[in-house]
Amino acid sequence: MQRDLSDLIRKELKDPRVGLVTITAVEVTQDLSHAKVYITSLAGAESTDQSIQALQHAAGFLRTQLSHTLKVRSIPQLHFVYDASIERGARLSQLIDQAVAGEGVHAAPGEDDDEA
Repeated sequence: MQRDLSDLIRKELKDPRVGLVTITAVEVTQDLSHAKVYITSLAGAESTDQSIQALQHAAGFLRTQLSHTLKVRSIPQLHFVYDASIERGARLSQLIDQAVAGEGVHAAPGEDDDEA
């Protein structure tokens, strides 16, 4: 479903509000009645609200198109949600890099003392 949705958004949706979005995950309920679609945008969180609104507006069209490709009895209702995990991961990585760089600065004078 994730792959099919990505293709549909990329190839079929003409709404400029969607922009460049990436589907990071899709969670489907056991009864296949609802699907939570996690998206992230290259433009950041500020434009993602607009993208989510455009995708919600196009959800009926996307469900119809999915019904042609998926072999399931019923196509789930689509609910689009912003996925902040990539931004959090990038921020944590940046903090780790800063901490490691800070350790190198503080460790350098101590290393000279040990060698002398």
